[in-house]
Amino acid sequence: MTVPTDFFASVVIVAGGNGSRMGRPKQLLPIGGKPVVVRSIEAFQKCPHVREIVVVTPEQNREVIARYVQDVVFADPGQTRLESVKNGVARVSTSADVIAVHDGARPFVNPAHIERSLQTALEKGAAVLAVPVKDTVKEAQNEIVARTLDRSKLWAAQTPQCYRREILTQALEKFAGQKDATDESQLVEKLGVAVQLVAADYTNFKITTPEDLIFAEALVNTTNYQRTGFGFDLHRLEPGRKFIIGGVEIEHSKGFLGHSDGDLVLHALCDAILGALCAGEIGILFPPTDPTIKGIDSKEIAKKVLQIVRERHAEIIHLDATLITQEPKIKPHYDRVRASLAAIFEMPLNQISFKSKSHEHVGEIGRAEAAMCQAVATVQVRKEK
Repeated sequence: MTVPTDFFASVVIVAGGNGSRMGRPKQLLPIGGKPVVVRSIEAFQKCPHVREIVVVTPEQNREVIARYVQDVVFADPGQTRLESVKNGVARVSTSADVIAVHDGARPFVNPAHIERSLQTALEKGAAVLAVPVKDTVKEAQNEIVARTLDRSKLWAAQTPQCYRREILTQALEKFAGQKDATDESQLVEKLGVAVQLVAADYTNFKITTPEDLIFAEALVNTTNYQRTGFGFDLHRLEPGRKFIIGGVEIEHSKGFLGHSDGDLVLHALCDAILGALCAGEIGILFPPTDPTIKGIDSKEIAKKVLQIVRERHAEIIHLDATLITQEPKIKPHYDRVRASLAAIFEMPLNQISFKSKSHEHVGEIGRAEAAMCQAVATVQVRKEK
């Protein structure tokens, strides 16, 4: 079969477990500050042939996932893995040529391996990522070795497991009663379809026990590094304008003069984030000469910056902003501003710092004619290979 250069692949990510061995849902456990399942989703977002991602997870998990990724479809989990897969496949677009099924608890799958398995499945009908077994495997009865298996013939199956759409749907329908099936390839094999093994790597392991989290954190630390960016903004204060900082409006006789709403805290933070990414500054994204964005809500600017962060598969680790103004008193508003910034940048509150300083009545800021903000952002980025 000739494999087309362009095809439609959908992925069903199964993340419906209750985390009985981990004490809480393992798909939401943080690795390097980001939930396990989010890292799994992001791996598929890097694949050019993946046009659709269906995440099978309970309702209460979806809000957390939506803070990090967009454009995913959700499905309800079933009582068994097989039921969850069927629920996910039911949400897949009819345009899909190939369907991949992936464990949400495998966050380190290589996008290049995903693409290879998708293309192999399109050509052969079924493909499974796998690695050769490294340990000698014993078959036992009552904890007594019955025989030693030939390790040279053994492979450990991983995910994604990829299939032409019609093959997977037929297997799920025909063997719907096989509720104890641990993966879909068992069902496809019963159809008489040969399942092609696609060599992967050992970092594509499934997080199951607390020890796995230790290995996962170590792996993140070796594949990512942190960079710091600096941001600065200055605005004049004018009567009749709104005094908005970090998305919070504070009552005052003056407000910030600017082409936007003048939120200099968000402006400085956004420039700091862009600086850490070496991605320019907000004046390039939102030119002050553009009349169509006059008066724009600065939260929209932050939303665009957050989009750039995700497109580059980066992660904001820490934000620190210092507002320098003679008036009004900012300290009573610290908590509101921090909470607002945490919501805008979709970050935990304990990774947000905000404070203010007076200008000791020196210069324009000291005369309450202007205000200034300085900001620092720490961003985790992926090492270039």
